[in-house]
Amino acid sequence: MIHSLKAKLTRILTEQGLVKEADLQKALAVQKEKGGSLSDILINLGLVSKDELMIVLSKELGIPPINLSRYKIDAKVISLIPKKVARHYKILPVAVVGKNLTIAMADPLNVFAIDDIKTLTGFQINPVIATEKDIRDAFGAYYEEDAKATIGKIVEDIEEGGIATLKRAADVTLDSSDLLRMTQDAPVVKITNMLLAEAVALRASDILIEPMENDLRIRYRVDGILREGRRAPKTLHSAVVSRLKVMSDLDIAERRLPQDGRFKVKLRGRQIDFRLSVIPSNMGEKAALRILDKSQAMLDIEVLGMDRDAVAQVKKDASRPHGMILICGPTGCGKTTTLYSILKYVDSPAKNIITVEDPVEYLLEGINQVTARPDIGLTFANALRSILRQDPNVIMIGEIRDFETVDIAIKSALTGHLVLSTLHTTTATGSIIRLVNMGVEPFLITSSLMLVGAQRLVRMICKNCREPYEPNAEIVKAMNIKAEKGKAVLYRGKGCDACGQSGYRGRTGLFEFLPITPKVRALIMEGAQENKIREEARKEGMRTLRENGVRKSLEGITTIDEVLRVTVGDQDIDMSR
Repeated sequence: MIHSLKAKLTRILTEQGLVKEADLQKALAVQKEKGGSLSDILINLGLVSKDELMIVLSKELGIPPINLSRYKIDAKVISLIPKKVARHYKILPVAVVGKNLTIAMADPLNVFAIDDIKTLTGFQINPVIATEKDIRDAFGAYYEEDAKATIGKIVEDIEEGGIATLKRAADVTLDSSDLLRMTQDAPVVKITNMLLAEAVALRASDILIEPMENDLRIRYRVDGILREGRRAPKTLHSAVVSRLKVMSDLDIAERRLPQDGRFKVKLRGRQIDFRLSVIPSNMGEKAALRILDKSQAMLDIEVLGMDRDAVAQVKKDASRPHGMILICGPTGCGKTTTLYSILKYVDSPAKNIITVEDPVEYLLEGINQVTARPDIGLTFANALRSILRQDPNVIMIGEIRDFETVDIAIKSALTGHLVLSTLHTTTATGSIIRLVNMGVEPFLITSSLMLVGAQRLVRMICKNCREPYEPNAEIVKAMNIKAEKGKAVLYRGKGCDACGQSGYRGRTGLFEFLPITPKVRALIMEGAQENKIREEARKEGMRTLRENGVRKSLEGITTIDEVLRVTVGDQDIDMSR
């Protein structure tokens, strides 16, 4: 029945003119590669809005739509349909009126699901349409076991003396056999699994497990901002950290030196990678987990948040046979995701693509990825020398850290290879000065470098609770916002259940791109300062991070507060460009 809905959906979208045939084929290709709902993919790619999709489907199928984020469903209604059945059919019970049960369905044409629910509950079934993503999000809120409650119950059991072995967890004199036995105890396994599940449910990018003086602090990084979870007794610390070490194949007896590892788990029907870093602190070992959820990573240049002009520029330079593209910014700003997206764009069976990273974040099918191991002598520079003997067409270097690496990278770009890499600078123009300071001759920079990008990540306004407002005059003047009809309009989120009352849901990128044009090349050869290069680049059309951010705030994508949080001011911003 899903196939019948898919066929109807594609026909409706093309007949109504909502989606172009080329865009539809692109969405179908993404679905074939990554799986998932076609409607969710269309929405995520920005090809159609959720509201438009629901209205058209409702009209064509004669079935009303529903926005689940605006409903508070009674627990008694939820209990009418078992969790396994609801998950299998991708449905959610919404309300009961007399002998009628309303259920939200991703595929309202699935008559088998409707018949089974009718037989199971004894109610007449009234289907309503919801996107698969909305049902999945609501399912997590109503059916999934709450991690905080579970942790609280385990903590109560421990405090009541129900699990005697954990009382010794804080004792640093425990030997490895004691720690190994404790990591296999059901409560330790359960509490560790609940921490991972809650992080995934929150769409967190990181988990921090930090021993304090009297307790254990657990924090989640959601949309780039740290959020504190429930604190646990200090007695759990060694057991939980050791459990994570066991999952990562690390040495549980070593607590004096940093350790790094990774492991995979299957949560909510999808495989998720976790990268673990453990360091010793004066209160005990601190563990940091990076969550690498490939299903949430849209490795597509067009959905990262770039302007159309920027997308065209990146595609143009990435299609060249040789040269260098650099992406700059601080740690955690999405540089690697941008490079992966470029790799996916240029990938083809005719090209030999090799990366060297520290560490490899996402495993990309068809691309050869090497993990740098400086501890055994496999540095970026040494790996690059070996890679060049593998006859590559495209090389990605995780990060340029020293002269040796940048020297090999530039020579590779000059000898017929497309080289992609990152650099830790705050602006695109600043990367030019950074390369010169690393000892690279200006003529080598101008001969090899094609494009430099700088980026930041900002939180997006929650679409469910977004509202317009009129900013004060100081903000309008400071940000040089052009007011229409004497009134400037910005947007913010009021806060709702869908965004956890934060007003934000998801993140997007702010970008500035510096093409190495003839005039910019001339300035580099002259040894010009960063401000001169920046001034010339802006004359030629470069939009700065701040300008890009202001535009996105005027479009209602993010808030002006987010733009101010991650960017520095530009002098004489001209928003007319």
